[in-house]
Amino acid sequence: MSLQGKTAIVTGGGRGIGRAICLEFAAQGANVVINYAGNSEAAEKTAADCEALGAKAAIIKADVSKADEVDAIFALAVEEFGRVDILVNNAGVTKDKLIMAMSEEDFDKVVDTNLKGAFLCMKAASKLMMKQRSGRIINMSSVVGVRGNAGQVNYAASKAGIIGMTKSLAKELAGRNVTVNAIAPGFIDTDMTAVLSDKVKEAILGDIPMKKLGKPEDIAKTAAFFAQDEAGYITGQVICVDGGMAM
Repeated sequence: MSLQGKTAIVTGGGRGIGRAICLEFAAQGANVVINYAGNSEAAEKTAADCEALGAKAAIIKADVSKADEVDAIFALAVEEFGRVDILVNNAGVTKDKLIMAMSEEDFDKVVDTNLKGAFLCMKAASKLMMKQRSGRIINMSSVVGVRGNAGQVNYAASKAGIIGMTKSLAKELAGRNVTVNAIAPGFIDTDMTAVLSDKVKEAILGDIPMKKLGKPEDIAKTAAFFAQDEAGYITGQVICVDGGMAM
């Protein structure tokens, strides 16, 4: 597979799954624009690692829930690389609590970042990609958005919403050769899962038919597949990369 000469924006690209996607895209020849919210050191490290693979990389701090900051991400991409071929909506947060203890602020923060942020980025990408008559939009949903999970009403709502937006936008943009697909990761070995207790991890593994956590690279390879020219007849799809959890 090759993404030679393509330009990709990856939100939340500094760490975890986002970092793995940036590195995979860079290894395949793509220029990458790495968006981050707070950890500049991680973003700079990811950019340096992408450049070590022979790619060009740019970083930008932006809150994807704010339209003007999203516009700045796309403006940087166009200024640096001339176009945007691929958008990966990966930025996300969690505020896990049972609904009786979940505040309105907990709900709003997760939905604003995960769902509204993806909407704003897709809107900005659509304008460019429709003019180009080509593009790939890849949204990060979750197995939780497919099957739900106790203590994650806000997160599940945001990730289920991603699926609905993916299918709707796929229909809007199909005639312009722009595909829109989603990935629904299961439990992936990242900083987010590293803080879980052994008891919680044991319970999670018991719910995974393959009996192991996924790796960020598993998601990155899937994103790279959706980004290929050869995947141009696939749109509006959701693929679970979850070790069989959503079967």
